[in-house]
Amino acid sequence: MTSHLRAAPNQDRFTAETERFRRELLAHCYRLVGSAHDAEDLVQETYLRAWRSYAGFEGRASIRSWLYKIATNVCLTALEPRRIRVLPSGLAGPYDGPDRPPSPVAASEVSWLEPLPDAWIAPQADDPAAVVIARESLRLALIASLQHLPARQRAILILREVLAFSAAETAEILDTTTAAVKSGLQRARARLGELEPEKLLEPTDQRARALLDGYIAAFERSDAALLEQVLRTDATLEATPFRDWQSGRTMCIHVLGAYVLGTPGDWRMIATAANGQPAAVVYHRDADGVLRADGAVVLAATVTGVSRVIKFHDPALVTTFGFPDVLEH
Repeated sequence: MTSHLRAAPNQDRFTAETERFRRELLAHCYRLVGSAHDAEDLVQETYLRAWRSYAGFEGRASIRSWLYKIATNVCLTALEPRRIRVLPSGLAGPYDGPDRPPSPVAASEVSWLEPLPDAWIAPQADDPAAVVIARESLRLALIASLQHLPARQRAILILREVLAFSAAETAEILDTTTAAVKSGLQRARARLGELEPEKLLEPTDQRARALLDGYIAAFERSDAALLEQVLRTDATLEATPFRDWQSGRTMCIHVLGAYVLGTPGDWRMIATAANGQPAAVVYHRDADGVLRADGAVVLAATVTGVSRVIKFHDPALVTTFGFPDVLEH
């Protein structure tokens, strides 16, 4: 009788075969859904489903492509009832109306893109076989553009052009035909055709660190003039949850100086990295003098200066990046 029972799958073997793909699956889910927290939940669901079906996995595909099939379909199912995640620049053009403080969007009106901490996908220092995830595939500009593609086109583009799966492998992952994959890829490329990837500096680059240090100093000293040395003349500034965003260094500095910088000591920032870009977690001093978590800022650093500043006004992001929600004096 026991010979008819399938042997229980071995937990240790499952972990040994699948755990090394967790970081790259997290990056994959993030590209698809545009939220670090959602991606983390979807990876958990992926591993749960993989464990449940592991006994029936008979090596018909590689473990890696099998996991990507589960993860991709978990994400596509999750995306069906949801609005796409966007940045302010994905809603309308830059603000050019009368001078006013930026106006927030109602929480129920827009679903905002979230940054991804680099630490979440960094390879373990003691794992020489770890896959190094291409930073370029996680830049905020690319993630924001991907969200505007239909979900299946987004998946096809990521599987083919970021992860280098073949058309046949992609068709197998998505339960479709090779012809459908090829046409979906063509449409996705056409829709993203106008996106020229900007050459950004790595967060560890000396110039990138200097630009981030200068941006932090401008806030901590409440010195708008310092931003002249950091921002490019064509820089843009946007912040969630505000609809208005600014284009051009002069306008960016005006808005920050008039409505944001405040007085010296109001802000404190700690350098970090997100989406393969220099970033900082942000604290703001409240009425009681306590420095409380405020959000995170991500810079697009180039040789000629910062071309784009994106501030995510979400205090929970500070602990997401591994920092305390209150800073001691």
